[in-house]
Amino acid sequence: MSLNAVLFDMDGTLVDSESMHFECWSQLLAPYNVSYNEVEFCQRFSGRPTLEAAIDIKNEHNLNVSAQFLADEKYRLFGEYVKTNLPPVMPFTEQTLHAVKNSGLKMALVTGSARSEAMPILKGLGFYKLFDTIVTKDDVTNPKPAGDPYLLALEHIHVDPEHAIAVEDTYTGVCAATNAQVSVVAIANHHTVDHDFSKATYKMADLGEFWQWVESQL
Repeated sequence: MSLNAVLFDMDGTLVDSESMHFECWSQLLAPYNVSYNEVEFCQRFSGRPTLEAAIDIKNEHNLNVSAQFLADEKYRLFGEYVKTNLPPVMPFTEQTLHAVKNSGLKMALVTGSARSEAMPILKGLGFYKLFDTIVTKDDVTNPKPAGDPYLLALEHIHVDPEHAIAVEDTYTGVCAATNAQVSVVAIANHHTVDHDFSKATYKMADLGEFWQWVESQL
């Protein structure tokens, strides 16, 4: 392929933030006497839209608040949490982001998180200025697994889908990329090793292996 752009997911792909999302959910649900096992929760909800998770949780426990309220509160709690608690980066994240930037390829962040959740992480870790565009769930009507976030990112950087590659860590993310007709590399983390990645164009072990592949395309 003629490669012009790399489109990165954030949570679970660039940063190991799923445990932080779980902590915020736990804090939110404690007053309702609802608790989950972290491993099971992350395996179940990693990559899924927050509102979708909230709907499941509300229905499962017959909560007397709306799913939208739960989702909004979770966005608020996480946005506050990451102002003082940055997640660890995934292996080879910093090296790969700088290498892609220095290669001259366009680079976008396409996340299912809210802007209030993503920005403190990107700015706190010094990654914000590396990206040519950042698309969050707030920027589209239909977030992942719809292809809309990827299509909007491609529109911003003026690159056609066939000249881009996405990097994702969940089934939801892989579906979003393929729904936008973008080739996608699946890199599982410890929460998503059992996800269905059959739609992925490639499956790789980590971002270091991904950068080696990118180099072969230049």
